[in-house]
Amino acid sequence: MELETIAKALKELGHPTRLAIFKRLVKSGQQGIAVGTVQEELKVPGSTLSHHISSLASAGLIKQRREGRTLFCVVEYEKLLSVIAFLQEECCADEQ
Repeated sequence: MELETIAKALKELGHPTRLAIFKRLVKSGQQGIAVGTVQEELKVPGSTLSHHISSLASAGLIKQRREGRTLFCVVEYEKLLSVIAFLQEECCADEQ
C-alpha cells in the first residue's frame, strides 16, 4: 500500500471524534451500525457526525449502505488490516 494512502488513513484516525466513531464502528462488526445509533451513543451532533463519517469514508476506512431510510456504516476491515500490516511489516528488522 502506498505511503500517501496510509498517511491519509492515519490522519483521519488522528482526530479524537473520528477515532471514537471508528472504534464504535469496529465494535459493530460486519453488519455495521446505523448512523443514528452512533449519534445517540456518542452524543455527536448530526452535522458534525456527517462530516467525520465523510472523512473516514474518503480515506477508505468505512463504507455506507442504505436500508430504507436508515444509513449504516461498516468498517472496511481489509483497509484497516492493510494499515496495521504497513506499520508492522518491518518490525524489529534491525534487531539482528
